[in-house]
Amino acid sequence: MITPSWLSRTLLLTTALVAPGFAFAQDSGTAMPPQPTEETAVPADDPAQDAAEERAARGPDISVPGEILVTGRRTQNVTRSADQVVSVLSTEDIARTGEGDIAGALGRVTGLSVVGSGFVYVRGLGDRYSLALLNGLPLPSPEPLRRVVPLDLFPTNVVASSLVQKSYSANFPGEFGGGVINLTTIAVPDESFLSVGGGISADSETTGKLGYTHYGSGSDWTGYGNGVRNIPGALKDYFSGGLRIGDPNVNSAAITGALVKPSLAVVQRNNDIPANFSGSITGGTAFDAGDARVGVVATLSYSNEWDTRDTIQQSSLVADLTVLDGDYRSVNTDNKITLNGLLGIGVELGDHKLRWTNLYIHDTLKQTRFASGRDVDSGFDRIIQDTAWFERQLFDSQVVGELRFGEFGIDLRGGYAKSKREAPFETNFNYVRTNNPNSPYGGVYLNLLNNGQTGAASVAFSDLDEDLWYGGADISYLVAPRLSLTAGYAYTDTHRESSRREFLIIAPTTMPTYVGLWRPDLLVRPFTVENFGIDVIESTQATPAFEADLEIHAGYIKANWEPIDSVSLDIGVRYEDAKQTVSPIQVFADAITSDASTALANDYWLPAATLTWEVSPQLQLRFNASKTIARPQFRELIFQLYFDPESNRSYRGNPYLVDSELKNAEARIEYYPGRDERISLAGFYKDIKNPIETFVSFGDNESRGGFANAPKARLYGAELEVQKYIDLSDQGGLFSTRRLVAIANYTYTKSELKIGADDLVRVYPSEPRPASNFFQDGAPLTGQSDHIANLQFGLEDTDSLSQQTILVSYASKRVVGRGDGNLPDVIEKPGITVDFVARQGIKLFGIGTEWKFEARNIFNQRHEEYQSTGETRIDVNSYDIGRKFSLSASAKF
Repeated sequence: MITPSWLSRTLLLTTALVAPGFAFAQDSGTAMPPQPTEETAVPADDPAQDAAEERAARGPDISVPGEILVTGRRTQNVTRSADQVVSVLSTEDIARTGEGDIAGALGRVTGLSVVGSGFVYVRGLGDRYSLALLNGLPLPSPEPLRRVVPLDLFPTNVVASSLVQKSYSANFPGEFGGGVINLTTIAVPDESFLSVGGGISADSETTGKLGYTHYGSGSDWTGYGNGVRNIPGALKDYFSGGLRIGDPNVNSAAITGALVKPSLAVVQRNNDIPANFSGSITGGTAFDAGDARVGVVATLSYSNEWDTRDTIQQSSLVADLTVLDGDYRSVNTDNKITLNGLLGIGVELGDHKLRWTNLYIHDTLKQTRFASGRDVDSGFDRIIQDTAWFERQLFDSQVVGELRFGEFGIDLRGGYAKSKREAPFETNFNYVRTNNPNSPYGGVYLNLLNNGQTGAASVAFSDLDEDLWYGGADISYLVAPRLSLTAGYAYTDTHRESSRREFLIIAPTTMPTYVGLWRPDLLVRPFTVENFGIDVIESTQATPAFEADLEIHAGYIKANWEPIDSVSLDIGVRYEDAKQTVSPIQVFADAITSDASTALANDYWLPAATLTWEVSPQLQLRFNASKTIARPQFRELIFQLYFDPESNRSYRGNPYLVDSELKNAEARIEYYPGRDERISLAGFYKDIKNPIETFVSFGDNESRGGFANAPKARLYGAELEVQKYIDLSDQGGLFSTRRLVAIANYTYTKSELKIGADDLVRVYPSEPRPASNFFQDGAPLTGQSDHIANLQFGLEDTDSLSQQTILVSYASKRVVGRGDGNLPDVIEKPGITVDFVARQGIKLFGIGTEWKFEARNIFNQRHEEYQSTGETRIDVNSYDIGRKFSLSASAKF
């Protein structure tokens, strides 16, 4: 039987069968003819074919749900042969970018941009429209603002490949607005190895410069506290007692006196912020156990990074921005400590395969903020200091089993993931200088603890726990030589509990004024609390805790059919039934009734079809149409205030949000002039019903974000990608074994909100209001850049490890928040960043080593977030990012 050409497509992306799906086995006697544009592979039994060539020929290790695409021929081009529109970053591609985490590497993919700490936007759509999977299975997020996981948590040394699929197919979950990002972890090794590495880096805005820190504890450098941030006894009893802060049986004085610890509240000036450093160790082996082949791979990595941002934060009282409300400078110093570990065990028994993957990520952000500025309206000067410790943790254990019986296969998968986030003792102190010439204290900063008039103080405790159970099965069968059928079922059950308890420290008017001169740990200590009657109120008593659930049952059927030679049709439909609820948790015995809850119960039929026509051996066309959805994220539904340290902005959810529905279409032409080379041009269109948008309001010396469903939006655009290799061996000398690499892509996206005169918007707790109060007709979607471009060009040696690469990235300005009332939108201007990465292999004492030098943001592109009327501009959150230089080395044994 001659294998049809569509089968080489359907059986593409990985020879490591590590995820749900099925690959049809080929008869042992079947020979795949060489393709006109590809080199003929060396026969497997040729003794000259060494292990390295064999591994390279198999292509990147990729695991996707619902279908396993294995290499039909050794020189197969993954992007070309997949049934859908995909981009793949192999281990080599990721290494060329030099990025330390997978989010940074993904920022080089066509149509992708990275916003904030690792949130990936596909074609300008917000992170809610991007689905992230690990080995084809879902991930929970340790970030309370989002349900999606920030991809900067994943170091590149645990990722074998990253696949980005932009056209929807029914084997993926329906929350596929812009695309899916599937990370495949490193698999069973072909040979035993041990790799040890380390690196250091410096930042021109941070290293050796002024920053602000707080002590915390002696073990903070590890990312784990030594108990200093444990909840004190009186407060712990209060949290579990069910009583309110004003109840007679609550010792509020003891609680108040325990809220401010000197090591957590005293901000220290540091004129010499240290350099960054990191280290990793990765090892693996494989051995025979009877008839089975068993492989084990493990990795452990640690990094400690510092980042200081000297930020301009302004707000306006009037729509034309000519009268400021606040004008502040804030110096934020972040110390980010990350520890990652992975353990994978794989078993191969004939055609049957089993994989067990365990991933642990612990990510801590120790933050100190010191701001000074003026409330222009009152004429008061303020000094505001904040200290915080955000500790995030993710554990994921997943098992995938694949059974192969000739042309029939069954894949079973399941797992459990848990994420946690703890933010104890988020401490804020606000000192005020009234500049009143008639007051003896008018020229000094005071904190009289009167809730903002002449000072304020607050301490908050936040906790998040999320559990995710998932399971599924896929069955595939080769019905006829030109027709295969795949069907599957998937179940996910996500449960989240989130709490935030905030305490405002209040002093009576009888407290002597001179006490307000004291620093935070003396101002709020047991002696002061007792002698001057300082008390505390809980500002979050109405809704201190929420629980959220999302349960999804899904089934799909998909067919791949080749009606005639060179034409294939991948068509399917997915059915999803989902129940999503958010409700307050009863914390107090005399609970206050709250209607800040959500109960969404929806089911959808989500069809998808992709037609691929191979016009010639080098040219093919694709056409795709589909329907997908985007559900509101838990944080967007929970009516609870949360401070986002990334944007320096507080957010509050909207329980009235509903699902977004998307209709998608795409046409693409792809030309492959040579092996691993391509030129592609695509046009795409999306119609979105009820898109979820972020709006920003200003007041009380801060900006605050909220969420609402806009009535409609549409998005359309085009993208161009070029990848070219130029052999330089004819030049001789230094270039005899080198080639020039050029990879460029550009994406144009245009989006428009569609707002009618009669359209209404619901924002809790208000009644429906005109949509025009929040959104402007024709305005772009939040987070969407009209232009995104990436360019990589450099030299690489074809015989040994030696690469020198320049990377250029550009994203045009984008809206990050709708303006409040008549105020203009908040705009972010990412601009152009230029990086240089050099990798060199050197043999030292018989040991292979790799050395890497990186220069990031060479031209010092600023982060700019502002509001503008065209004539007047104010900076909402703008700062210098700085240049970063790093040197690292690794040795492989």
